Amino acid sequence: MEELIISKEELIHFFETQKIIDTGRSWLMEGRVIEIIALHDIEPKFLQDVSNAKFYKLIIKGNK
Repeated sequence: MEELIISKEELIHFFETQKIIDTGRSWLMEGRVIEIIALHDIEPKFLQDVSNAKFYKLIIKGNK
């Protein structure tokens, strides 16, 4: 599996330009299923908003 770490701004840009597509069941990037994981620089027990991370890890899993 490939992994890619991107900033929040890059993630937003990927969705706006449809480099990442939300199918309602999964996220696709270049026709391959990906998993998006928020990377926080604080302890998980202090997390208030999982969508407000500075960086995200994209794990490319495979085909649809």
